[in-house]
Amino acid sequence: MDFAPRSCMIAAMELDADILIAGGGLNGPTLALALAQAGLRVIVVDSRPADARAGDNFDGRAYALAVSSQRLLKALGLWAGLTGDSQPIGQVKASQGRPGEGALPFFLHFDSAEIEEGPVGFMLEDRFLYRALLAAMRDRVQNLPGLSVVDQQTTSGGIQATLSDGRSLRARLLVGADGRGSGVAARAGIRRQGWDYGQTALVAAIAHDHPHHGIAQQYFMETGPLAILPLPGNRSSVVWSETHDNARAIAALPDDAFLDVLRPRFGDYLGNISLAGARFTYPLSLSLADRYVADRVALVGDAAHGVHPIAGQGLNLGLRDVAALAEVLVDASRRGEDIGSDLVLERYQGWRRFDATSLALGMDGVNRLFGSSNPVLSAARGIGMGLVSAIPALRRGFMRQAAGLSVDPMPRLLLGQAL
Repeated sequence: MDFAPRSCMIAAMELDADILIAGGGLNGPTLALALAQAGLRVIVVDSRPADARAGDNFDGRAYALAVSSQRLLKALGLWAGLTGDSQPIGQVKASQGRPGEGALPFFLHFDSAEIEEGPVGFMLEDRFLYRALLAAMRDRVQNLPGLSVVDQQTTSGGIQATLSDGRSLRARLLVGADGRGSGVAARAGIRRQGWDYGQTALVAAIAHDHPHHGIAQQYFMETGPLAILPLPGNRSSVVWSETHDNARAIAALPDDAFLDVLRPRFGDYLGNISLAGARFTYPLSLSLADRYVADRVALVGDAAHGVHPIAGQGLNLGLRDVAALAEVLVDASRRGEDIGSDLVLERYQGWRRFDATSLALGMDGVNRLFGSSNPVLSAARGIGMGLVSAIPALRRGFMRQAAGLSVDPMPRLLLGQAL
């Protein structure tokens, strides 16, 4: 049943869509599907060609999906098709380390057997998730690949966006899912705070002789953290953070020499290692938007908060935004409210900004703490990690946070419930 007043219905007929989403990575299409599932008309504008994003060598990253993120994908009808390409994470081990020395004695050990929700999370490669989103959008969402929003102007009861091909689209709301350098945010007058970490992430898929048994490893080294994350089969995703200069030199090495530098850091616990795909690099920085909303504009994902990958929470934070914004907009639409109004958008910002900013700054602090070579800090962080590992209540709290089960209130999509 449509609860909108007749005047709103007539105005809506003059619009190209209810919501226009700028950005076709992962958050934008996921939001589009959640909104379309509830009957709203959505257009996604993606600066990249669809076939480029779907290619095996487009991104290279794999994501540690929190349990709550997996539930969202299940609620959208996507997870059943992704299960075969995902790897459950049964344990997480975090330790201090030095190249050639392996893990040092103080460490954190999280075991999913201590919580009732099953695995701590699921590893899934970008290419598989994007292909599932693209296939689902074909029947439910108008997708405009190879185009970008180059201008936006608020109008009476809506917003008009100009695309790179010259056409104009009108909607009630424009959502910026267009990354850390969000043009949507800049044109809306939303400023950003942040800094460069002085690190670049070297990303690659690695094949190894021995099974990983679903265990994710995180080594904290002085030049940056090294994550070894389990993928299906005898493969792992490596996210190796180094100083910009080190990363630039390592990235320039041929494959064999790259592996020679990686091996002393990786260790030999999985046997011999080899590359199982292309290598990628990503500069690391913190980028926080001062606001998540403006006049007829809302931001999600990296457009709102670009974070360090140290805890693998970047995509999960974005999907929390998606779940909250979708719920706010769908509920407002069903009540007959103007979904692009300040009143509606402030509900979204109030729901998400504190949680996302707190986690972003928390990850920033962890990276700084574990990247310090100060012997006093080194001893303190080792003792602290040992205490957390030794106290069951603290350990379970950390695990629930990592699994995305501590959001309060929890959006319905993160509970696995359709809107």
